[in-house]
Amino acid sequence: MHKRCCDDFTRSELLRKGTGGLQPSSREWDPRMPLPAGHGIDRRRFLLGSAKAAGALMTVYGAGRLGLGSGALSEGVAQAAAVQGPNSPVLVSVFIPGGLDALSFLAPVADPVYRKLRPTLALGENEGTPLVEDSRVHWHPTAQPFADLHAQGKVTVFPGVGYTHPDMSHFTSRHYWEVGALETRTQTGWMGRYLDLAGTSSNPLQGLSLDGQMNPTIATARNPVAAIDLPEDFSLWLPGAWGEVSDLAVSAMSSLGQTLTGSSDPALSQVGSIAAEIGTIQGQLAQFHDANGKPTYTPPVSYPKGTQNSNFPQLLAGCAAMLAAGLPLKCVAITVPGDFDTHSAQAKAFDSGLAMAAQSLAAFQADLEARGIADRVLVHVWTEFGRRVQENGSKGTDHGAGGAGLLIGTRAAGGVVGEWPGLGRLDANGNMLFNVDFRSVYSSLLEQWFSHDAASVIPGAGQLPRYQLVR
Repeated sequence: MHKRCCDDFTRSELLRKGTGGLQPSSREWDPRMPLPAGHGIDRRRFLLGSAKAAGALMTVYGAGRLGLGSGALSEGVAQAAAVQGPNSPVLVSVFIPGGLDALSFLAPVADPVYRKLRPTLALGENEGTPLVEDSRVHWHPTAQPFADLHAQGKVTVFPGVGYTHPDMSHFTSRHYWEVGALETRTQTGWMGRYLDLAGTSSNPLQGLSLDGQMNPTIATARNPVAAIDLPEDFSLWLPGAWGEVSDLAVSAMSSLGQTLTGSSDPALSQVGSIAAEIGTIQGQLAQFHDANGKPTYTPPVSYPKGTQNSNFPQLLAGCAAMLAAGLPLKCVAITVPGDFDTHSAQAKAFDSGLAMAAQSLAAFQADLEARGIADRVLVHVWTEFGRRVQENGSKGTDHGAGGAGLLIGTRAAGGVVGEWPGLGRLDANGNMLFNVDFRSVYSSLLEQWFSHDAASVIPGAGQLPRYQLVR
């Protein structure tokens, strides 16, 4: 019998929780696997703790390199907001962990090979909505929100995306996607390298992880980026102090920090600089919660309810509110909840996880449109690989190669990029082939969305084809 999630996936998740300075334990790490981008990055925690959760709710990564004086961070954020303006492009990277089964997501319902190799997992011939451009494949019923957006021209579909010589390890394949290169030693994310070139040294909001920890795709080498929990949870907790007293304490701490900034003692100067800036991000996000920590923003559309283990819909709603408020975001990264490493009993886990992802992202798109900011946001949905074409003996599927991805937004070109590969020819491991290189997707987005030379970010970009992804 197969476990639903393999050890490879579990260890990969544990290791990434240590990104940002913690050393992996021998149980979590194998020297044959790549460390996640951003591992060991210098960081300073501006705000710690809250009534709802322990730990950093706002962590600024790379702040130790800033060397900023009092007020510089506040000025940097304000200047970035002014320079970017109301129409600056934002890319939201949405990762589906574990390896989304492309042949359930887009199912070839009439293909006899599909029915032979998937006697229990195959969708019925009348299930799901046919893909507009290729009626051979149907959207999974729980992906109907994506199908609806695609019919409106707001979703571009990649039915066979991957890379040459696919690696079926969660560690390695995910790392390739995160860094934008087929290289295990790269320690910066592909969006992080873009931010190092196009960002600033004083705006940590330019790269925002909504996972509560560093998301490797935005790991930089120089410029600061940030990880955050829900914006309404963002507050400074001081033992024995709350409400007005806590606010006064923050103000006093910032004032004290100003007196230490510039000290001849480098350590005191660094602490002073951080303390002087401690209210900066709090001030930026104070608009999103009241004195009791309750959210002050109300989404203009309905989002699905989160689960006990994930507030994914609320995170997207918070992201939309931050964008509408004019915070200077450029790249945002977030991970979908759910169990997609479906080695056994796939149907139930796949259905519930995909339903949450599709409903939440459709609500996010509707939210952006209702706020009038949809034209400046694109959402890229990706997973580390697809699943094996043949189901296993535990009514699940094992690690595969070619997978599926999406690009969502009013300015997404729509349609299909790369034909559905079909099942007439599989690779030596029985995996569906790919016909779109994920690095071509990144290169096309860099040039068409950010107007930035892809060759300066993606190794070998000059030899990769481009696709029209933006209108």
